[in-house]
Amino acid sequence: MIGNPNRRDILKTTVKLAAAGYLAANDAAIASVQTFGEIDSLLRAATEAGEIPGVVALAATGNGVVYEGIFGRRRLPEGPAMTRDTVFRIASMVKLMTSVAALQLVEQDKLSLDAPVPALAPELGAPQVLEGFDAAGIPRLRPARGPISLRQLLTHTSGFTYRIWDAKASRYLNAIGRLPAAKRAAAPRSPLMFDPGTRWQYGTSTDWVGRIVTEVSGEPVEIYFRKHILDPLGMKDTAFVISPAQRAREASVHRREADGSLLPLPTEKPAAHETFTGGGGIYSTAPDYLTLLHALMRGGALDGVRILRPETVALMGKNQIGDMEAGVLRTTMPMLSNDVNFFPGISLKWGLGHMLNMQAVPGGRSAGSMTWAGLYNTYYWIDSAKHIAAVFMTQVLPFADHAVLRLYHAFERGIYAAVKAG
Repeated sequence: MIGNPNRRDILKTTVKLAAAGYLAANDAAIASVQTFGEIDSLLRAATEAGEIPGVVALAATGNGVVYEGIFGRRRLPEGPAMTRDTVFRIASMVKLMTSVAALQLVEQDKLSLDAPVPALAPELGAPQVLEGFDAAGIPRLRPARGPISLRQLLTHTSGFTYRIWDAKASRYLNAIGRLPAAKRAAAPRSPLMFDPGTRWQYGTSTDWVGRIVTEVSGEPVEIYFRKHILDPLGMKDTAFVISPAQRAREASVHRREADGSLLPLPTEKPAAHETFTGGGGIYSTAPDYLTLLHALMRGGALDGVRILRPETVALMGKNQIGDMEAGVLRTTMPMLSNDVNFFPGISLKWGLGHMLNMQAVPGGRSAGSMTWAGLYNTYYWIDSAKHIAAVFMTQVLPFADHAVLRLYHAFERGIYAAVKAG
C-alpha cells in the first residue's frame, strides 16, 4: 500500500471529461470485443472520453507478447502521451516479487514454509491478538494461540490486516492513540486481528515477509530484488527509487470525483528512503512486469534465466487456504478504495502470493489462474492452463475503480477471444 494523498494538495481544477459516461453508454460494444483491433478501439475511446486518463495494457502467450495497447495521457488534461515505457506506481503488485524472493530462500533451505518465522520483532515472535474492546473502549489483547508461519504470511492468513479494509484495526489504532503515553508505548503497533491460520484477510503480511527476506539473506530487500530477480530478468525500470530520467516518464495519479470526472493529483515528491517494504512502494513499467509474469507462466524461467523451480511455481498457483474464502474486501476508506469483489459468484482462494479464481471466468481466464493488483488500479493475471499472462496499468484512485474494472474485464475477454481466433 502507498499513503493517502493530502486533500489540501490536490489541484483545484477538476478535469471534466468523464461525465458523459462512455462506458455506461456502450455496454454492447464492451461485451462484444473479440479482436486485438477492437481492444484498441475500446481503450482509445475510453481514454478520449476521459473515463480513464491513460493505459498501457500488454498480453503474452508462451511464445511472447501478442498485444500492446497504449492510449491516453500520463496526466490530464494536456500531459504527455502514454508510452510503452511509462513508469507507474504499482503499490501492492510488489508483493509478487517479495513472494518470489521468499520462495527462492525456501528453495535454498534458508526458510521453511511451515516453521515459525524468525522473531524479528514482538509482532512476529510473541504476537498479540485483538479480542475486542472493554466498556471504556480500551483494547483487550491476548497472546496468539499459535506461532506465525511463512505460509500464513504469504497467504494472508496470519492475522495482520490493513486498516483500509478492516474497521476493527482502524478502531484499535484510534483507541491506542487515546491511551496515556506509557500505555500507548507498551501497546503493540500491529496486533493480529485473529489467530494465525483461522481466517483470511488481506493485510501487511507481505511487508513482514520483506523484512524476513532482508534478515535471512543479509541483503536489504531492494538489493535482494535487484540481484536475484530484476537484473537477471532484465527489469531495468522496476525500483523503489527511480532516476530523474525515469521520473520524467512517470504517470500521474488521478482521483475519481463524485461526478465521474478525474482530478489529477500532484506528483509525489521524491523521498530519501532508507528502508523499503515488501508490501508496496515500488515503481515499474508494463513491459517490465510482464517479463516477470512471463517467467512465472513458463515455470519460473525465461530466456535462459531461472528464478524459481517449476514445482515451486506450481505451488504458488495451488489453493493454500483450504475451505477459507479470499479476495472480498469491504472498504473503511472510500477515498482510497471501493469495496473489492473482482469475480462475484466465483470461489476465490489464495496461493503463495496471488489470488486464485477456482472456477473459469466466462470468456476469460481459466480456473486456478493467479492474479492481484495495486492500489492505483494496476492489475495482472497469469493463466498457466491457457498460457496467457497480461498486465493492465493506469493511475486512478480509489482502488477497484468501476470504470477501470469494466475496461480491464473487457480487455481480458478480448485477449482470450483474439488469441483463440488466431
